[in-house]
Amino acid sequence: MPVTPAQQAQLDTYKTELLVWNQVHNLTAIRDPQDAELKHFQDSLTVLPYLPANMSHIIDVGTGAGFPGLVLKIMRPELTLTLVESVGKKCKFLQHMVETLQLKDVVILNERAEAVGQLADHREAYDVAIARACAHLPVLTEYLLPLVTVGGQMLAMKGGSATREVAEAQTAIELLGGAVQDVITISLAGLPDPRYVVRINKQSATPSKYPRRVGKPTKKPL
Repeated sequence: MPVTPAQQAQLDTYKTELLVWNQVHNLTAIRDPQDAELKHFQDSLTVLPYLPANMSHIIDVGTGAGFPGLVLKIMRPELTLTLVESVGKKCKFLQHMVETLQLKDVVILNERAEAVGQLADHREAYDVAIARACAHLPVLTEYLLPLVTVGGQMLAMKGGSATREVAEAQTAIELLGGAVQDVITISLAGLPDPRYVVRINKQSATPSKYPRRVGKPTKKPL
């Protein structure tokens, strides 16, 4: 998808603000402008072609400083976006960026993913749940699939361990109502190793006891 001048201006403002805030608030370990462009912004854009065109309600879990959620919102402003982040200072930055970029239909939740998945307003309410570098896939599946409506999708942005993680997550995926559609390999110029997008379709409702209480998915993955 080509970037319009207005979108490029928003992305440039976002990057500038990220670098400024990061000097004080330590939002991300990446501080070099070129690294931020490649490893945050360009990496976030790689998932854009795999975001279903007919799905408009999206939730980004463990978004950190807004990746990939805010980048996707800039590129597809019609999206209704929810950002989930448990660290307060990062949520303040997200709110600042939403206001600075004048983005509409963005909700920021300063919550743990396990808690959000049991909230009536958010459970099985989203067409797409997405996460980037958030958790091991068996854990991430328990975070994301309870948020996805039947017929929707979970997108997990992963590094080189993607294929192994998919195999390790099969029990969790099936238990929570999902089925793997595919694992997409992505090459990003400037990075030696490929990236992957794991697409999981939501085929049936998630049992009500999932996600389990805060901390349990990590301590005892399904």
